[in-house]
Amino acid sequence: MDNPVTPRDAGRPGPRRRDRHGRGMRGPVAPPQVPLAASRAEVFADLVQDSVERLERRWPQLADVDFLVLEVPRLDGAAGEAWSDEPVPLGGAVPSQDGRRGQVVVYRRPVEIRTKGRDERAALVHEVVVEQVAELLGLTPETVDPRYGED
Repeated sequence: MDNPVTPRDAGRPGPRRRDRHGRGMRGPVAPPQVPLAASRAEVFADLVQDSVERLERRWPQLADVDFLVLEVPRLDGAAGEAWSDEPVPLGGAVPSQDGRRGQVVVYRRPVEIRTKGRDERAALVHEVVVEQVAELLGLTPETVDPRYGED
């Protein structure tokens, strides 16, 4: 052996700063501007935003409404009373009151569970947004969006 390698002290392992091939940490899989880099939550929020923009062209009063995306609906009440046979809601609407803006909420996980692909998810998100806006404005969903229910 021409180049003796001094063994590392077996008693104290040192921090590993690089992978075993000496190349360092890996970077992101895709650059941030590529759709692959967007998380499922970000993609879902974009679907909701697209639906809202479609409706705002026809209903300018929606500029005074906040649109939110939450993971799952919140259970109110005691644990024994909260579980019932009612289906899990896909969205909700809170009218404006006491100086607070109106809100439309879309629940991401229940919508994702009920859909298989991006197109089906986009259609269901739009249906949920239209239904909640209709409830908030006191109109029928067909009045809010004439193409409602055509898919």
